[in-house]
Amino acid sequence: MKCALVTGGSRGIGRAICLKLAAQGYYVLINYRSNTEEASKTLAQIVENGGTGELLQFDISDKEALKQALERWIEANPDKYIEVLVNNAGIRDDSLLAWMADEQWDNVLKTNLDSFFYVTRVVLNGMMTRKYGRIINIVSLSGIKGLAGQTNYSAAKAGVIGATKALAQEIARQGITVNALAPGFIKTDMTEGLDEKELKMLIPARRFGQPGEVAAAVAFFASPEAAYITGQVLSINGGLYT
Repeated sequence: MKCALVTGGSRGIGRAICLKLAAQGYYVLINYRSNTEEASKTLAQIVENGGTGELLQFDISDKEALKQALERWIEANPDKYIEVLVNNAGIRDDSLLAWMADEQWDNVLKTNLDSFFYVTRVVLNGMMTRKYGRIINIVSLSGIKGLAGQTNYSAAKAGVIGATKALAQEIARQGITVNALAPGFIKTDMTEGLDEKELKMLIPARRFGQPGEVAAAVAFFASPEAAYITGQVLSINGGLYT
């Protein structure tokens, strides 16, 4: 059975991606750290829509915990394989660099950048054995243009963009693609505290994006039709930055 693993799949963009991939016929592994209630809601919606999946709890910032959780699942499910990996989970902890605490830098880099390496390395073995796979990294507009107050977040997402381009070249011959999506302002919990009325005037489309619009792009990158597209970063930002 072909599976899709979505890190941070309990809410927002992650939930929309889980629902979309389930609708495409994937058995969805919904990763989450602690919010079992929201993760269960995601799974319930998948089932209601006729899809299948399960919850897979681990902290992506804990390299040993995630390695054990993923290897245990792979060993226990020889009839399933992870064909699509969506590295979606991430955090922000904004501050001007001059006042940024060590913990703010370390936690954001560990959760957004280090997790890409540790999760992908475990999943990649199965893809290389089967000579097929799709790795899709959710990055950010901040990783492309930078944003004041987000030196840590911008550095982490820019790092994932660089890793996307490098890994794509390493494994293209194995039939595995690696791409990234860079959302701008999307209506999720992460943007709730922002002044939407003011910010949308900076966006040519004059609105925030919807999680489903990001999920639709993920579904395309995950599809067989996207086999000749790799090492790319697709911006989803309403024309805010081109």
